[in-house]
Amino acid sequence: MRDVNSLNKVILVGRLGGKPEMRRLPQQDRWVASFTLATNERAFNPTTRESSDRTEWHRIKVFGKLAEFCDKYLAQGRQILLEGKLRTRSWQDKEGNKRTTTEIEAMNIVLLGKREESSATSTDTTDLDAVYSRGGGRGPAAASGGGADEDFPAGDEGGGTGGPDDDIPF
Repeated sequence: MRDVNSLNKVILVGRLGGKPEMRRLPQQDRWVASFTLATNERAFNPTTRESSDRTEWHRIKVFGKLAEFCDKYLAQGRQILLEGKLRTRSWQDKEGNKRTTTEIEAMNIVLLGKREESSATSTDTTDLDAVYSRGGGRGPAAASGGGADEDFPAGDEGGGTGGPDDDIPF
């Protein structure tokens, strides 16, 4: 019997804390974008009968074409859906102390909300096909949060083929 694999997956919906910072990785000849993403939770205290918001700030790293997408289309306050995985890295600081941080490496980003939310100046979406997702993007419709899915032809709502099994309720 095969062991069950583990899962390292993060899904967040939040707002950018600022414009992504871009760096070029010369040894790999690719871009990396870094930014923070804020998520909010509302908690209710039954004793005081008051609710309060709690904001969590997440450090995000994005590589390659997806980083270029972030640089072009993301701005402070922009709401996004992000899928990724946790990555922990360690290094020694200038004093020789071991430092560790955990970040989210984004694999997929979907723009949410209205286009006016972003202060990004470009409205050209012709190159969104392969850049918003490192796993092979679905194109501009998915990146902008809507649109038709080309995998299903228009007018085909699913359902039966007209055969005798169409009357079965499941």
